[in-house]
Amino acid sequence: MRAVVVESKGAAAQVIDADEASMLQGDVQVDVLYSSFNFKDGLAIAGSGVARTFPLIPGIDVVGRVTSSSSEAWKPGDVVVANGDGLGEFKHGGFATRAHLAADSLVRLPDSISPDRAAAIGTAGFTAMIGVLKLSDAGLTPDSGDILVTGAAGGVGSVAISLLARRGYRVVASTGRIDEQGDYLRGLGAADLIDRAELAEAGRPLQSQRWAGAYDSVGSATLANILAQTNYGGTVVACGLAQGPDLPTTVMPFILRDVTLTGANSVDAPHEVRQRAWDALGSELDLGLLDSMTETISLADTITLAPEILAGRVRGRTVVDVNS
Repeated sequence: MRAVVVESKGAAAQVIDADEASMLQGDVQVDVLYSSFNFKDGLAIAGSGVARTFPLIPGIDVVGRVTSSSSEAWKPGDVVVANGDGLGEFKHGGFATRAHLAADSLVRLPDSISPDRAAAIGTAGFTAMIGVLKLSDAGLTPDSGDILVTGAAGGVGSVAISLLARRGYRVVASTGRIDEQGDYLRGLGAADLIDRAELAEAGRPLQSQRWAGAYDSVGSATLANILAQTNYGGTVVACGLAQGPDLPTTVMPFILRDVTLTGANSVDAPHEVRQRAWDALGSELDLGLLDSMTETISLADTITLAPEILAGRVRGRTVVDVNS
């Protein structure tokens, strides 16, 4: 098989002809059709942080066709999707032409979504959908008020804006690149834009109420400010820590405004959550908008793109055609 392999921490990733039999283990064997490129994949290729075992094949997403299976749940010819579940962290991931996967981590690809679009959705879109469902399950409706999305031009933010806008929510997008990304974000459905600098510095534990809810991929002081600005009874979903893992806040938003903070965990999501999210994506996601935010690269391109995504210079979604 052909694969991107990181041999050790700090080592340069390489595209090599690897031995499938000696590297891969799992209930379900698949021919990989596509993967996608995410921030975590950039970290893994850089040999830092997210990678917990070596050698490692990065790629936290896999879209593939089953060739054999020891599980009765899957049969040859099934087209399946795997997101998270340790792929590209401590399990070999999707930056290869072959993958062996755990049967319970797989979801059957909805008929309405092609394999390349499934890769474009990837963990970012899957995580976005989990968060949108959480906001909806919390009782937030389009009449509740503005929904803030931070990291708006990134993969999760881009898909979240599209999904929320299509459900009728008024979305406010936070980005550090308003001049550069404004038209793009409005095209996804954002009704208004704010500069991320407005939220980036430490603020008072309670501030003027602005948001019925929020979807945050930044963390740290940004998340603390969002909580301080969330309306009474509002809900904030956290899914990332681009600014940092700390949360410099107090209990005041929770006990005085009844704000709920919840997480969107795509790595360890149980099968029923995975299937619900993918079914919702199959029926709700505007595939034309998805195409407009997607670029396709080759397996070798993942190595050169890693510094770009780590520097925040990659917009939207990036599909990896592992066979090119």
